[in-house]
Amino acid sequence: MARTKIDYGIDLGTTNSAISRMENGEATIKKTDTLKDTMPSCVYINKKKAIQVGDSSYNALERDQLRAMLNWDNSKSNAYIEFKRTMGSDKSYSSSNLGKDLTSEELSAEVLKTLKSFVKDEKVNSIVITVPAAFKNNQKEATREAAKLAGFDHIELLQEPVAAAMAYGLDSDKKDGFWLVFDFGGGTFDAALLKVEEGIMKVRDTEGDNYLGGKNLDYAIVDEIIIPYLKENNAIDSILSDDTKKQILRNAMKFYAEKTKIQLSFNDTHNILSELGDIPGEDDEGVEFELDITVTQEIISQVLSPIFQKTIDVSKNLLGRNNLKGSSLDSLILVGGPTFSPVLRKMLETQICKPDTSADPMTVVSKGAALYASTVDVSEEVREQTKDKTKIQLKIANESSTVETEEFVSIKILADKTEGDIPEKVLTEVTRGDKAWSSGKVEINTIGDVIEIQLSEGKTNVFNVVLYDDKGNILECEPSSFNVIQGSKIGSATLAYNFGIELKDRATGKIKFRTVNNLEKNMSIPAVGTKNGLKTQKQIRPGMDTDFIRIPVYEGGHDAEGTRAIYNEHVTDIKISGADIPSLLPENSDVDLTVNIDRSEKITVTAYFPYLDFSYEVTVERTISSIETDWLANEIRKAKGSIAELKQDENSNNDKLQQIENELKQIEKSFKNNENDIDGKQEVLTNLRKSLKEIDLLNETTEWPKLEEELKEEFYRLEKVNNDLGNDKTTQIVNEFRVQLEEVIKAKDVKLGNVLFEDINSFFIQLTLIYQLINFIRSHNEHFGSYNWKDSGRARTLLNRGLQVIGENPAIDELHPVVISLIDLLPNVERPSGDDSVLIGKK
Repeated sequence: MARTKIDYGIDLGTTNSAISRMENGEATIKKTDTLKDTMPSCVYINKKKAIQVGDSSYNALERDQLRAMLNWDNSKSNAYIEFKRTMGSDKSYSSSNLGKDLTSEELSAEVLKTLKSFVKDEKVNSIVITVPAAFKNNQKEATREAAKLAGFDHIELLQEPVAAAMAYGLDSDKKDGFWLVFDFGGGTFDAALLKVEEGIMKVRDTEGDNYLGGKNLDYAIVDEIIIPYLKENNAIDSILSDDTKKQILRNAMKFYAEKTKIQLSFNDTHNILSELGDIPGEDDEGVEFELDITVTQEIISQVLSPIFQKTIDVSKNLLGRNNLKGSSLDSLILVGGPTFSPVLRKMLETQICKPDTSADPMTVVSKGAALYASTVDVSEEVREQTKDKTKIQLKIANESSTVETEEFVSIKILADKTEGDIPEKVLTEVTRGDKAWSSGKVEINTIGDVIEIQLSEGKTNVFNVVLYDDKGNILECEPSSFNVIQGSKIGSATLAYNFGIELKDRATGKIKFRTVNNLEKNMSIPAVGTKNGLKTQKQIRPGMDTDFIRIPVYEGGHDAEGTRAIYNEHVTDIKISGADIPSLLPENSDVDLTVNIDRSEKITVTAYFPYLDFSYEVTVERTISSIETDWLANEIRKAKGSIAELKQDENSNNDKLQQIENELKQIEKSFKNNENDIDGKQEVLTNLRKSLKEIDLLNETTEWPKLEEELKEEFYRLEKVNNDLGNDKTTQIVNEFRVQLEEVIKAKDVKLGNVLFEDINSFFIQLTLIYQLINFIRSHNEHFGSYNWKDSGRARTLLNRGLQVIGENPAIDELHPVVISLIDLLPNVERPSGDDSVLIGKK
């Protein structure tokens, strides 16, 4: 029978992956070819160009990494892992056996194909694939691309913590309160806060790091345990001084580190032991490498605790910004292999709360994905491929999940979709899978009927649908069953980031990130957001590719509003040129943006131009991220320069400065080790952004005394002008500014202070505009001959008209058009600073 729900879920992990399917109402892991629940997300291409995935590939990877130590050459390896961390980037993986480079998406597709092959009894066309909550748009699009390459026709994405919560929630007795999903995978970390009310789960907030995972733990063991041992017992100075050789050594030792990490998750001690010949190559003095290291829980705690602390700090910050503490949580759910560590579990219990260990951290995401998949309809396009239209086609409409014990289901016959004969009278009987409840026979037709069903609590209920004619003969139908999950209901997924665009500030001319209304972080999806009343900076001539509007689209964290571009993740640039519009779009034209984000976070942007009554729609396609090494090096230098400047300011917090300076040293060290590695550079950029935000906060602290003085001066200037030129209405506005000024000074709020400064300045200009217009006309009349007018005759006429108005009865509405026309006649008109292709924000 063709499935009407997707029913299949895949946890596509950095180091391990798994596939689950709904079977008789249960999310069931489909075992690998080695009868395991999970398989390594590892791909190997042998000399015959055959592609292997899983355990055999992982063994080949270990062999290749060790062999690279023979000649200190890793270019011959044809085994790959952890490519999930480079999804959506321009990273390529060279295969000498294939004779070409492979992308992260192509390698991920091979993992997906292999997972699909574990299903022997049907073809899988539709799938739910989980992604980290902190995944950026380009990474999600890359995941979709990998799934398409793997042959899936219908692809839905689901956040990993949501999947875990769904699987946990179905089996848990806890149906209320706050849950924290602590998802520490092989390459990424996510923390997700959920609010649960009577079994209905709603994601409240998320935070994460796409470059913090088990991989970081492995390299910490290499760098702090194994390499120090080798330095003590071997001559390796020349190896460590050569970046390529050092990385080959680290990669080879990583396998010993990973085994150590796993063993110490279940044992008190572990001996890292190798025999002579196990590790190829020799040290600087021709001596073979050999390991014999005893690692205890105390030693591993010293090495791994700093990394674990980073994940705990992320979780505590997440709780803090939601006004919660660890004691506020009803459940702390662990996901991912590293969460088996007793070191981590003890730290969590001490700093947050005792974790709930009832769910299997390795399979809970895959099972949750399958549960979610059982609530998602297969697309009509896919269903058409598998329908047996000789059977009576039905439309069954029901709640896929509920916290109630009774629900209604609607069943009707689709005569236009059925090729066989349909009797005049058709009866249906709906029976629960355990046979403990049945609807009895109910007549249905093309209009349909509604049947009330009874649900067993705390499980997925399977209902079988049987059709009969009036003589009691069974009629074949499709679908012939449906599922309802009782006891747990997941609310809508939410946005992990603020979705916004770069706009030029109308008052300051600075380009800043502005969130699209209704697309703030943690808003439910699907969602529709708007940004109206934007303005073009220049005219766009029809048919001209060189005339264009550029809309830079970004994703930003919870504090992204008003920040610089480097703090946020670039999604794409939407470019609308003269070739896309039907007629001339004048300068300063209105633009209204509408952004639609669907359930799977596919993005569509529509720009409406009221002047033209014309809309232009763009679907955001997959983009490939790239980080230029020189650019990143320059950003690090600028950050160090900012620290140097702050050190000279006597108002600076020296302790905080020292902390940030130490962070930058680590960032610079990591950058030097990863200059040619896209994954490493992404991690460096992520950490640099955090340090830059801290620098900005320090700048705000030291900036306040100067800003306070400027605010007072600007207000007194406005007050004086108002005394000379104002009226009762303007005086009321000035008094409101006085109250705001007192509040800002009391709070010492730099951000609000800057906004208030701009508002006061803008009102000052408005109040004195008539005098600025008069001065402009008189000055350009006095120095008429010094300007290279585009049309001097027209300029002379305009100036004479302006002087006449000034002499008779000067008014803004008469002088302003004259000044605008004069500016158009001047060469090299001064426009707002920066890029004139971006839109101007609404005041």
